[in-house]
Amino acid sequence: MPTFTAPDGTQLAYRVIGDGPPVVCVPGGPADSTYLGDLGGLSAHRKLIVLDLRGTGRSAVPADTSSYRCDRQVDDIEALREHLGLPRIDLLGHSGGANLVTQYVAQYPKRVSKLALIGPGTRAVGIEITGATRLELARLRTNEPWFPEAFGAFEAIAAGTGGDWDAIAPFFYGRWDAAARQHHADSRPDNEEAARLFGAEGAFSPEVTREALAACEVPVLLLGGEFDLNSPPRSTAEFAELFPDAALVIQPGAGHYPWLDDADRFVASTAAFLD
Repeated sequence: MPTFTAPDGTQLAYRVIGDGPPVVCVPGGPADSTYLGDLGGLSAHRKLIVLDLRGTGRSAVPADTSSYRCDRQVDDIEALREHLGLPRIDLLGHSGGANLVTQYVAQYPKRVSKLALIGPGTRAVGIEITGATRLELARLRTNEPWFPEAFGAFEAIAAGTGGDWDAIAPFFYGRWDAAARQHHADSRPDNEEAARLFGAEGAFSPEVTREALAACEVPVLLLGGEFDLNSPPRSTAEFAELFPDAALVIQPGAGHYPWLDDADRFVASTAAFLD
């Protein structure tokens, strides 16, 4: 697996999947990037450069664990771009990774040609998602056989009286089948400290980031799932409004991993934008 050296000396790894013009892919979590797979077959259209964030997957644990903070990892992406020898990069971020790539494009707008945000986290731009919004979205799944147990667990979490996160996993998928169960099992963060410190105090400066995005000329795709509790359609649409040149796609029947729920639809939307 290829590696490169971050500015602080940490060795970071990435995977190369497919052929075509490269697109740098940044996972959420922070978790082992293997949960992205080949993004439903996007690798048939583009060469995916899939980064393992520091302390996850095959990347090394940094000497200074405060560098797990989201804003501190922006320069890791810049170091990867330089390592690849690319003057500009197409950049894709999923979930929490969207917070990282959003801060990257805010700081390095001339280094990005296109930006795709998939099921994007919104902390970098200060968009709050209320418990009421998530509960309203969850109720759309009433007819699912797993709904009563999962919704009860979700209500308890929302009320602060429960913490069974595994019980609410079905809400993050368009269909809760064997493939979704296996994906959930394989997608847990493998470094709890990295996940905990990613959003530590000072990680986000929403007003500064919003101001930079308002002047950003980079074309942006925001793609979310109809049922995505993590990144509800409403918040994804609000996020899209922060960019001068943004396309919003809400994928029907999809959850937080739209390339799993309908790979053909996801790839068609994303490849068309990137191409």
